[in-house]
Amino acid sequence: MLSKFLFFGILAYVLVSFDNIQTIVAGIAIFIVGMFFMEEGFKNFAGGTMQNILRNWTNSTPKAITTGFIATTAVQSSSLLSLIIISFLSAGILTLNQAIGVVFGSNIGSTTTAWIVSLLGVKIDIAHYAMMIIVFGVASKFVKGKTAQGIGDALLGIGFVFLGIDLMKDGFDSMKNGINLAEYHINGILGIITYVIVGIIITIVIQSSAATMTLVIVAISSNQIAYIDGVALAIGANIGTTITAVIGAISSNADGKKLALVHFTFNVVTAIIVVILIQPMVALIDLIAPLVGIATTDLAMKLSLFHTVFNITGVLILSPFIPFFVKILEDTFIDPKLKSGEPKFLNMQSIETSVTSITAIKKESEHLYHNSLEIIVHGLSLHRKDVFSEKAIKQIIAESQKPVDIDIDQMYQVTVKNLYGEIIKFSSLAQEKMTVIDIKYIYSLKIVNRGIVRAIKDIEKIQDNMNGFINHENNYIRHEYNLLREKMIKIFRELRKIEESQNFTDSLLSLEMLKKEMTDIDTIANGRLDGMIRERQIDTKMATSLINDSIYIYNVANRLLEFAETVWADNEILREYNNN
Repeated sequence: MLSKFLFFGILAYVLVSFDNIQTIVAGIAIFIVGMFFMEEGFKNFAGGTMQNILRNWTNSTPKAITTGFIATTAVQSSSLLSLIIISFLSAGILTLNQAIGVVFGSNIGSTTTAWIVSLLGVKIDIAHYAMMIIVFGVASKFVKGKTAQGIGDALLGIGFVFLGIDLMKDGFDSMKNGINLAEYHINGILGIITYVIVGIIITIVIQSSAATMTLVIVAISSNQIAYIDGVALAIGANIGTTITAVIGAISSNADGKKLALVHFTFNVVTAIIVVILIQPMVALIDLIAPLVGIATTDLAMKLSLFHTVFNITGVLILSPFIPFFVKILEDTFIDPKLKSGEPKFLNMQSIETSVTSITAIKKESEHLYHNSLEIIVHGLSLHRKDVFSEKAIKQIIAESQKPVDIDIDQMYQVTVKNLYGEIIKFSSLAQEKMTVIDIKYIYSLKIVNRGIVRAIKDIEKIQDNMNGFINHENNYIRHEYNLLREKMIKIFRELRKIEESQNFTDSLLSLEMLKKEMTDIDTIANGRLDGMIRERQIDTKMATSLINDSIYIYNVANRLLEFAETVWADNEILREYNNN
């Protein structure tokens, strides 16, 4: 606490005592506020598009790198992209291989900020445009709708960024008559290392590599620092932003730690290579600059070019080692073994975006289904290894005449109840960031999950009768109860095919076939019960039990089919999400 007061005290003294430094610091502050507004704005009106691109265009390392570059260039926020990547990892949408590729591409994409600043910020009167953009941003905030609000935030962000750059430029221009930072240039490798460290410190303090790069470019354009010092500061900014990410990842989940470590390793290794080869790299930039239309005297543009080449070099050198990174990270960060009934996919990282929260709920619903399916199968005195084997159904029934002795309520308490509660809780929290159609789908998931829980209760009600009648001396009642089990094995197997199918048309056809299969479960509708009673094959007590239990079995089958239809089969809502 004391250190914070000391920091703010020193900052207040510097701001009051030095007008030009006050202007520069104010510019940095406004720039950072602008970046925050831009991030929020793009998250609201372009976040969904970016999420779909990340999900569908990262199935190879080159694609993942390209996608990371394009996404970061578009939204001008590597931190927003990192947030989405971590949430995608947590929800199981992206593999670690894909995520690392996107991070590598994001590093290249983040260099576009320097190009924008060197092309526009230091060459035109952007303060004039900043005011106009801010006005339009404020006006957009009065328009209802998430898209309009997002556009308003983005415009405000761009306006504040431009205004911040202009203030920084004014601050450095005013320093020309007083302090000249170029006088503090240090020759040789010692100077390079010193300014790399300074770049790291500045980035850690202001929590933004984009702000650091903007500050450096403006300082170079005002001749306040030497070009080679700006190069070193740019290298330091790249390292500083990853240190900030590592510190933030300490409290993150395993996925956040993995990505932060990759990002840190990438930037540090790249920085070491470039520092060692600093003179050849600078000479290379001098060679390339005229070829891309950059004047020899345009140091700000040359620094932007260096920043891009620096990051591209890192990607070219390190991208072949992505599989190695993945192996090391998977061995280092081992997810703790979950207790039975604990959620696998629900975490606060997944709740950040609608796509990841929906995917997490969908996958956790599948987890609930499989836990419940074990109880349901055992409640029918069957075993899953037999149900999903290649054995003929009649052979399974013949070999499963001994009742399975399980406490259904206890298994429900241990493996299902908490999981179901966590899904409901997570769904309620996630809905705050969702559209109407998203909320509609989440509601349908909650309904079918409730149906699965009720299916367990239905199985519990028939367990005693099932165990008693599958070995009963009366052949007719024994046959009817075993026939119910046969029907359920068919349904279980078809549901497994639907779950594993990639063809939604086949899934829908399978569902329709199962619905027809279910009509034979109802002993009243199919007429068999009346015949058995007339022929005195079963007594009234048996008949009553069979009527009730066939209804319970029908309800169980129907609830399972409703789950499959909502979670696995194609429909107007799932068409967008079911390719995960």
